[in-house]
Amino acid sequence: VHAARRKFEAGEITREELTRVEDDAIRTLVKKELDNGLTAVTDGEFRRAFWHLDFLAGLSGIRHVSAKAWSVHFEGHQPKAETVVVEGKIGFPEDHPFLEAYDRLKAIVDEVAPGTPIKFTIPSPSMLHLICAVREENYKPTERYAADPQAFFDDMAEAWGDALLALYKRGCRYLQLDDTSWGEFCSAEKRAAYAARGIDVDAVGKKYVECINKVLAKKPADMTVTMHICRGNFRSTWFSSGGYEPVAETLFGGCAVDGFFLEYDSERAGTFEPLRFIKDQTVVLGLITSKFPELEDKAAVKARIEEATKYVPLAQLCLSPQCGFSSTEEGNLMTEDEEWAKVRLVREIADEVWKD
Repeated sequence: VHAARRKFEAGEITREELTRVEDDAIRTLVKKELDNGLTAVTDGEFRRAFWHLDFLAGLSGIRHVSAKAWSVHFEGHQPKAETVVVEGKIGFPEDHPFLEAYDRLKAIVDEVAPGTPIKFTIPSPSMLHLICAVREENYKPTERYAADPQAFFDDMAEAWGDALLALYKRGCRYLQLDDTSWGEFCSAEKRAAYAARGIDVDAVGKKYVECINKVLAKKPADMTVTMHICRGNFRSTWFSSGGYEPVAETLFGGCAVDGFFLEYDSERAGTFEPLRFIKDQTVVLGLITSKFPELEDKAAVKARIEEATKYVPLAQLCLSPQCGFSSTEEGNLMTEDEEWAKVRLVREIADEVWKD
């Protein structure tokens, strides 16, 4: 896929030829996901360069641009500098490329393993506002959003609601919103930096939850929507630290998603105590790192799960890696075999802990 993408960028192959390469890679991936014990499958985001920018750039009113530097600083390697800017009314177009991506994934699953649940991922609306209006120190709102800042959130809610319903119409029943804004808002360092610029991240966080809940109000009863939160994942590095306490009441107590995928693979994520605000949502504990190949000790992971039950019943808990293995096309510092070993470890521990 990497080689085909470079050839496409150089004009050596067509978009159709690149798509065929991606289809073949995704077909192989789906088979491996099933062979390694997963009961729902994804496309591995193989059609994307970034976990978030590809979706955001496909929205109407948004332009994908190069940047002088990446919007956050990772502890080590840095991603290639690209971003998006708001130029008009935010909306979800009928020809958004993620709709075709879902259709092609569904066709592959129908061919390989009919009836297998599909998990599809898109960035949370929080990410568009965070990138364009919070991280960007020189943010200049369009005339529409300067006149009415609330319209930014209302237009995002409408756009993401349209995306949700368009994917549902195509058969999507499991959608994940990926959102690193909360990882930033947990960081004392970043909170202080934003405060110095006059930004109240607690107020912004409440706006994000309000926006997401407007999207979820459109969710059909037989659709599951979850949220994944992490503190950065690029070439096995990270960009923020801090426990969930600063955002827990607003996020866990107020956001109407069906479940949270939470990073808990290092001390940077803090304790389980903020989980006391969880209501009836499922909490997926990201206790297995996707950054490094060393396999976690099963007994230690089980002990951590037991610790989490002080705040959330075991029946509401699940286990996963703390993040994907490749948030950008560069991937983490692990081999494919090492990644599958992590997946099998999650499956083995889950089978033992939730054997009933």
